[in-house]
Amino acid sequence: MSQSRPQVKDKVLQVAGFQKEREMKGEPSKEELIHIYRVMLLTRLFDTKSLNMQRQGRIGFYVPCTGQEASQVGSAFALRRDDWTFPTYRDVGVALIRGASLRSLVAHLMGNSNDPMKGRQMPSHWGFRTINFASVASPIASHLPVAVGVAMAMKFKNEDKVVLAYHGDGATSSGDFHSAYNFAGVYKAPIVFICENNGWAISLPVQRQTASPTLSQKATAYGFEGVRVDGNDVLAVYRATAKAVDKARRGEGPTMIECLTYRLGPHSTSDDPTRYRSREEVEEWKRRDCIEIFRSFLKKEALLSDEEDSRIRKELEEELNSAIAEEEQAPRPAIESIFEDVYSSEPWNIREQFEEAKEDFSKRM
Repeated sequence: MSQSRPQVKDKVLQVAGFQKEREMKGEPSKEELIHIYRVMLLTRLFDTKSLNMQRQGRIGFYVPCTGQEASQVGSAFALRRDDWTFPTYRDVGVALIRGASLRSLVAHLMGNSNDPMKGRQMPSHWGFRTINFASVASPIASHLPVAVGVAMAMKFKNEDKVVLAYHGDGATSSGDFHSAYNFAGVYKAPIVFICENNGWAISLPVQRQTASPTLSQKATAYGFEGVRVDGNDVLAVYRATAKAVDKARRGEGPTMIECLTYRLGPHSTSDDPTRYRSREEVEEWKRRDCIEIFRSFLKKEALLSDEEDSRIRKELEEELNSAIAEEEQAPRPAIESIFEDVYSSEPWNIREQFEEAKEDFSKRM
């Protein structure tokens, strides 16, 4: 069932070697380029470590993102601090570039007392109010109408903000995708849709997902622009997103950006991708690794030396290992948290249930 992915050319916003991209106004500074690289590398290290921890039984579940770092980091880097993101369960890079701490990410995977979600969400279903990172929903595309609703609220309140909503190629076959796109197009919502087209909706190849030659052209049916971008070219993704975000902020409506990328690992830790795609296909995309492409560019432009690269990797590995060691020592969420965050004024029956639960829990310990 191996598929042949479309080549990234023609009508695709990309730049050969990034040289042209850096000459354009508003491009990241040297310091910002190194920051982007650090976050991409940290995303990869976090992903590898999390996958290993799940295999070791230290966490219960994980959704890998290796191969898609450029699409995530490059797009979210185009936002302002007060803009909003509506991510998917694979968008670790979005959380990190937006400012989520490593410890909060690790705590969530472990469901301990430091988890911002208090252990109530499925692992890899992040949510961080402090960085306007909406909680992830499992049902595919169910967050898109909500994202459009938030964007419309911003518009009604005359707020200078934009929403960035992520989804995969599989989401384009869902009803929520069409409802969200139609509403956004009709009312010119200040939203940008990022379609991370990684070629596979679990085991279903994109060719069986749609008869359309591209996914980006679906935006045309709803009255707004759709563009394709090399999703493994972080600066091309950034530029396309920055342009779309600026347009949305000016009140000119939404844009869909189809990022052509690839999921190098399994869909989740419950998946075996060798059952539906060939080794040759994976190896072909490994040669287009977005981190290796960006690293080569930085070194060619004398922005990153081998010594600095090694130092950055060592620093990030130490930071990650420290976060994991600390969070593995954290206790479980208190039993009281089960009854919190529901009522502003707790009714008597909830208080009664809480007392019964505490008594039952003490007997089991």
